[in-house]
Formats: sequence, C-alpha cells, structure tokens
Amino acid sequence: MAEHNCDLAVIGSGPGGYVAAIRASQLGLKTVIIERDALGGVCLNWGCIPTKALLRTAEIYTNMQHAGEFGLKAEGIGFDIEAVVKRSRNVAGRMEKGVTGLMKKNKVEVVKGAARLEKGANAPVVKVKTKDGEDTVKAKHVILATGARARTIPQAGLEPDGKFIWTAKEAMIPDVMPKKLLVIGSGAIGIEFASFYNALGAETTVVEMLDRILPAEDEEISKFAEKQFKKQKMKILTGATVEKLDKGADAVKATIKLKDGKPETVEADRVILAIGITGNTEDLGLEALGAKIDRGHVTVNEWLETGVKGLYAIGDVVGAPWLAHKASHEGVICVEKIAGVKDVHPMDVTHIPGCTYSNPQVASVGLTEAKAKERGHKVKVGRFPFVGNGKAVALGEPEGMVKTIFDEKTGELLGAHMIGAEVTELIQGFGLARSAELVEADLMHAIFPHPTLSEMMHESVLDAYGRVLHV
Repeated sequence: MAEHNCDLAVIGSGPGGYVAAIRASQLGLKTVIIERDALGGVCLNWGCIPTKALLRTAEIYTNMQHAGEFGLKAEGIGFDIEAVVKRSRNVAGRMEKGVTGLMKKNKVEVVKGAARLEKGANAPVVKVKTKDGEDTVKAKHVILATGARARTIPQAGLEPDGKFIWTAKEAMIPDVMPKKLLVIGSGAIGIEFASFYNALGAETTVVEMLDRILPAEDEEISKFAEKQFKKQKMKILTGATVEKLDKGADAVKATIKLKDGKPETVEADRVILAIGITGNTEDLGLEALGAKIDRGHVTVNEWLETGVKGLYAIGDVVGAPWLAHKASHEGVICVEKIAGVKDVHPMDVTHIPGCTYSNPQVASVGLTEAKAKERGHKVKVGRFPFVGNGKAVALGEPEGMVKTIFDEKTGELLGAHMIGAEVTELIQGFGLARSAELVEADLMHAIFPHPTLSEMMHESVLDAYGRVLHV
C-alpha cells in the first residue's frame, strides 16, 4: 500500500485524461493519473487509432482492385486477415508507448489499478486497487475521465457474446473473416465497420432504426452516403429494427422488422452491435458522493464541475458528442479553470468537427440545414461537387460534395458538411472559420491553393452567394 499526495488526480488515461494531466503539469500542478488498463484508453487502444489502421488497409485494398484505372497492373490481389489485425494492434501498441513517454516527459505519476472514490475534506479521496493491494491518492482536485463502453440491447438473445455477436472491440480482432455480416446501427462506428468489412468482401447488411443512415449528419449528406454505399453492394435497411437473433452452429439468423412492418430474415456469420455508448460510471462511488448520473452519464456544468466539491468529469463519461477531440478540449478547459488561467471559455459544441472514416469519408461542423432553419435562421446554402474539382478527378475520386450553410442576414457560417475523399482532413478549415467567427466575405477573399481538394470549400461558399466559378 502506498499513499500519493498531489494537486490533481485524473482517473482514466484516454484522450481526455492524459491531455488533462499534461496540461496540469505544464501549469505546475503535481499530477497523478490512474489507469486500470492500457495507457491511452479505449481511443488509442481499441477505438479511434486501431480502427483507422484497419480502414487504411481497406482503402489500399480497394485501390489495388482499381489499379488498371491508373495504368497499373496488380495480379493475385488478396489479404491475410491475421496480418491486417496484427498491423492494427501494432499501431495501437505504438500509441500506448507514446502516451507512456508523454507521462514521463511531463512528470505525471502513473498509478495502475481500478479507482474508487470516497468522501474527503476538500475533494474525494481516491482508493486504487492495484496488483499489490490498495493505494490511496489524496488530491486537491479529482477529474473523472473514465470514458464509455458499447451500449447493448436489453433483450434476450441480442446480447454480445464475443463469438457471434460482436461489440466494436471484437470487430477489431475478428477470429474469422465473415462472409456475411450484419451491422446493427449506422452511426460513425457502425458505418466504419460496415465499410471496412464490405471492402474486404463481406456481404454486408446495415440495419438502422431511424429513417436514414448517419442520422446525426445533414440529411443531404446522409442520402449521398447511402447511395454510395449501395453502389458498393452494401445492403441498407432504414426504419428497421432487429427483433430476434437465432444463433446456429456457425451463423446467426436475424429477424428484422422492416419500415412497412413486414418481417425479413437475414443470415450472417457475425453481427456487430453499434447502437451507441454509455458512460463508465459504475463501481466508482459516485452515488454515495452525491454526483448526478443521467442516462448513464455524469452531469456537469460548463466548467465540467459535477456539483461534488473538488470533483470534475470530462469526455465520453459526461455524454455526447462522444469524440476524442472533444474530451481533450474539455480536459484543457477543466484544468485551466482549476489553475486559475485567465480567458478560459466554456466549450461551444457547435465548433466541434465530427468525422466518419468510411469510404467515402464524411465530415461536418456546426448546424445542419434543418437545424439552422429550426433555430429561425434564414439560410443561404452552397454546394460544390467533387466532379468539378481537378484534384479530385486526378485522384480518381470524383464522387463527393461540399455543402455550406450561411445566415442570410449576417453572413455567419452556420454549418459545413462534406462527403468524399479526405474530407476528414479538410473539415478543420471550416472549424477554424467558425471558431474565428468568420463571415462569407472572409472565406470568399481567402486564397485556396490549386490544385487541391480544399478549393471545393471556397467554391461552395461562392455558390451560396451565386458566384460559383467551376460548375
């Protein structure tokens, strides 16, 4: 047993927790970070990073199949799923080592074990069950950054079993390459896995309870995405629910209630549940301290305070949007507020870009067209197709669109929505524009390099005001 005394204790070492710990150390706070598993949390080890490694493989494999279009010859194209997974795991391992190095560099003490909170004088006391016993961490402030896990369906027969019914974790380390795959849920996680397995040849069916896939995105983008996925022979059932899963010796038979109420049976080797996530709030002692839990997430104010003296919470455990970069930014806001840094601002969630790394990629920031109108804005909307961009055509990526939404009266950029090659790298341009409160004239006067995909951002702005040049 050991006792650790510090200014700040951070529970969880994902992108929220480890970034908060680094920023705290930079500000002179003696910091301890507590992690029960691998440093880097789910994102670096079982989420954001390893899935991108898998999707990169799928992208290269798809391009190899179209080598002839580029004047190239590629014969005997295939893949080794074990090697594909091994590369993904190696990438994750490299990231964990990187976070370990960052903790040492910033003099953040790491305590490995499961944390539980108990009442303290000025902040909760953290009890950590380690492999050697129990450590005690006494801090002036405690940040909860315990992340989240896959939400499951509370219905008999639909629970993940690690064999036939996967969560995202099992989907990253498949025991077999399924010939037929059923994905339940069409948010970013579901669509990314559907895109990966479909590209590698799995006959893929996606079931979405709502009336369109990627329901958080602008409706026009969702429809474009569905069209592209169907061209890739992906089967998509919207307005549908999975009623029952019958497991056989080697496969699963799903009974699906379609939009019109009729049943349909889909057979699959494996099923991926991707119906959202819920915060890791259990077994932490939060209820005894008086912290409020709402629908599986910790309730906080704009400064990430829980209402319990000295206790804060950041990242996925506090709710949507469940994004690593949102968690990191919350960590910085929280720590800077604790440290008394001037000019700290609460987060505006409409400035947070969202990205889906499927093929095609989807990215957005700000309000959808429908949301902008709901809020009373009279809007101007601009669109520009990838087919009108020289770089996109040269890349062999002519399918896509950039859409921008402006307030007609003020010229404020209300939202930007993209689908197509590398849009996840482009969206931050519009993110900066929203953060800097740029208006349409600022974006029109900006000079975009040629030939680049970014020119489409400029053209979409011009199109909103009747000045588009290249279509």
